[in-house]
Amino acid sequence: MSPEQYIKAHIRTVPDWPEPGVQFRDITPLLSNPRVFRVLIDQFVHRYFDVRPSAIAGLDARGFIIGSVLAYELNVGFVPIRKKGKLPFTTVEESYELEYGSATVEIHTDAVKQGDRVVLIDDLIATGGTMMAGRKLLERLGAEVIEGAAIVDLPELHGSQRLRDSGLPLFTMVSFEGH
Repeated sequence: MSPEQYIKAHIRTVPDWPEPGVQFRDITPLLSNPRVFRVLIDQFVHRYFDVRPSAIAGLDARGFIIGSVLAYELNVGFVPIRKKGKLPFTTVEESYELEYGSATVEIHTDAVKQGDRVVLIDDLIATGGTMMAGRKLLERLGAEVIEGAAIVDLPELHGSQRLRDSGLPLFTMVSFEGH
């Protein structure tokens, strides 16, 4: 079994959550199994080890889990991009549409600096709104987002295509049809 198949086999599908018709892709079984979690992180580490990003930026909240461990393994800083109102220092914000409504994310104004090369990571790409907002924030502060990354792609929602069409290189490990 390939690492991607192994990872996918540990993602649970929860039907009709958070609303009827949605097939929620739950990564908590993957995270709770130390062997699977290590395989997941190792896949990202091997991808970015020679790229040498300046930082890993993680999107609230599951992007924090993957991103902070990846940053640690690569010996680079971790940058949290949080939901509005959660950061204590001076921030910039970006609002966006998502699958179930709209939201706003923020980043500290000193989180990255001009010329930083950042990998932006989350658990899942649905409509692409969260990752697009995170990218805009990082670029507004002068960083270059060298790649967006996620565990899961939901291609039927066209988020991954939207991100690629915007010029963002994108890496996802597994995809699920249906949403």
